[in-house]
Amino acid sequence: MNAEQKLGFLINNKGLDADLKRIAEKVKEGERITFEEGVLLYEKGELGYLGVLANYIRERKHGDHTYFNRNFHIEPTNVCVYDCKFCSYSRLIKQREDGWEMDVDTMMEVVRKYDGEPVTEVHITGGVVPKQNLEFYAEFFKRCKAHRPDLHIKGLTPVEYYYIFKKAKLSHYEGLKYLKACGLDSMPGGGAEIFHPEVREKIAHDKCNAEQWLDIHEQAHKLGMHTNATMLYGHIEEFWHRIDHMDRLRQLQDRTGGFQTFIPLKFRNKDNQMSDVAEVSVIEDLRNYAVARIYLDNFAHIKAYWAMISRDTAQLSLAYGVDDIDGTLDDTTKIYSMAGAEEQNPVMTTKELVELIRHVGRHPVERDTLYHVVTDYKDVVFEEEHAPKYYALPVVN
Repeated sequence: MNAEQKLGFLINNKGLDADLKRIAEKVKEGERITFEEGVLLYEKGELGYLGVLANYIRERKHGDHTYFNRNFHIEPTNVCVYDCKFCSYSRLIKQREDGWEMDVDTMMEVVRKYDGEPVTEVHITGGVVPKQNLEFYAEFFKRCKAHRPDLHIKGLTPVEYYYIFKKAKLSHYEGLKYLKACGLDSMPGGGAEIFHPEVREKIAHDKCNAEQWLDIHEQAHKLGMHTNATMLYGHIEEFWHRIDHMDRLRQLQDRTGGFQTFIPLKFRNKDNQMSDVAEVSVIEDLRNYAVARIYLDNFAHIKAYWAMISRDTAQLSLAYGVDDIDGTLDDTTKIYSMAGAEEQNPVMTTKELVELIRHVGRHPVERDTLYHVVTDYKDVVFEEEHAPKYYALPVVN
């Protein structure tokens, strides 16, 4: 059966709970589900049910297409003024001898490493330190664009921008407008964690709040920039906190249309202050992807990082609403590997990555940052000895 037939069969199942049947009928008709129905999906929706709904939406939006891209990452520092309880990556200022802090010349050395490589994006994010201020990033963006004008700069999260703009005494709009003129093209979605204050205060009390995070994205959208959004799930939050988080994103997307991709990020408990909190199961990972796909009806894409959740789970996720599994040229980030990601050495050749997608009946497509098609791999035949390598990055994108 195809996705539409499976959904019809589900709706006609006389044993289906009445509330779940109503939600399935809404999905079929393309109607938006409510906050209460979103919570209900977590509370009552079994994995098979959620998969049918999420895959129907996924295929309605994208068919069998599954996207990946070629990028590299620069992490200017892992030293940070903030003390997020879930973070295994950063080091406080007083522990800076255990971390790193790049200057602009060092960052440009990383950029030049990829001269001649067919990468389309540089992704920049890391810790927050005073000396990496507005002019620090303005200089880097300018030099990066002068060196390689076609390279898309996706740089910094609202956590970094809030600190930088406050220190520079600029509004969010003014700061972003200035950096856009310096070469900034788009923003990743990190730092969102969980928006609701009763959770955020416990896991990330000292960095920007939900309203500030959302406003920085809104100002970026007003300037014509596209951004991504994330949610850190599977720790101390309840199901309704997840829906509250997604609902705030959905409302902003209704106003601006500037978000491209939603990336659920699984909490990992290695070497951080929340090591006593158990990680959720693969089943809950897949349920969460599916609910995100159903609830965020105005987001074009749902992304999963294969290196974060494992190759097998990434393949499964493509049946639960996910249409993007990322995929990059070089292993240049430590954010998730330091937290205990499934793939500690995330290396795949292009052939392996494409076949991973093909083996579950999906159509692999290399994209750029804005989801323009770079290479359609539908009919590509590889010669293994000539296959370039991809390295997937489990990052806060």
